[in-house]
Amino acid sequence: MSHPPNTLSLVADIGGTNTRVALADGRKLLDKTIRRYANADFPGLETVLRQYIKDEGGVNTKAACVAVAGPVRNGRASMTNLDWAIDRETLARATQAETVAILNDLQAQGHALGHLAPDNVRTIVSGPAGDAHAARLVIGVGTGFNAAPVFNTTDGRLVPPSESGHANLPIRTEQELRLCQFVSNAHGFPAVEDVLSGRGLERVYAFLGMEAKDPREAKAQDIMAACAAGSDARAIQAAGIFTRILGTVAGNLSLIQLPFGGVYLVGGVSRAFAPHLNSFGFAEAFRDKGRFAGFMGNFAVHVIEDDYAALTGSASHLMELLG
Repeated sequence: MSHPPNTLSLVADIGGTNTRVALADGRKLLDKTIRRYANADFPGLETVLRQYIKDEGGVNTKAACVAVAGPVRNGRASMTNLDWAIDRETLARATQAETVAILNDLQAQGHALGHLAPDNVRTIVSGPAGDAHAARLVIGVGTGFNAAPVFNTTDGRLVPPSESGHANLPIRTEQELRLCQFVSNAHGFPAVEDVLSGRGLERVYAFLGMEAKDPREAKAQDIMAACAAGSDARAIQAAGIFTRILGTVAGNLSLIQLPFGGVYLVGGVSRAFAPHLNSFGFAEAFRDKGRFAGFMGNFAVHVIEDDYAALTGSASHLMELLG
């Protein structure tokens, strides 16, 4: 295959297990160029990107951006479950691109807002549409949890980095207090991510088993499948607790950031929960803020169902850098 030289951008989404890479023409992903690589098969990011460039006929790209599941600081990223050197120098060397950037994966999701197909955005809680400069909030629920505001400024879009998943888990009931004590046994601190993530859903299920003196374990995907089938009362109960805590946390973050442009849930767990959120009480928990309950109606909540949104966001960020 042949691509025009120094015209397209290379974008990548680096997860703990796989890396997805694609070419983009402006903000538009070239669907036929999307490839997935198992991280275990490669010693580092540079090798993955060189293999991708070879697979795409030695494509010469003008810019490159990677989204990383971990914190990014001063052009260098670190990942909890992957010991790779990820920095701008490595990215430039691997791609020979003149313009390079590294984003946290949630930042990339924020840069994708407004550039996704409408049928990939599911509305969970209706609300008024904000103007073009209204703040938005993106909340990632998947292997971990994170959240970040999205600001459209006169100088372009700003998505500040965040590690919101490591804040304290909110407590509203005696049962939630016992859940906090249960999850804190692992490392002495009950963080939001300890419940609001795939592994967190598994912990909630295990907690309910301990409470019932009937301990059982289950994988997150099996819990969700049992919810959909109505085949396991404990799975349904676990999903209900998870959903209400998610609503509480999303509501708290909304009061902090005032996202009149909308709240956007992203990530694999968000997508899996999307059909069930309201039946499990998400909207009620989201708006349960006492005298501010009515004010919460200012914030619409959506789920992003585009699995390649981080790639689109990376392409969009490059477009702003290139002017």
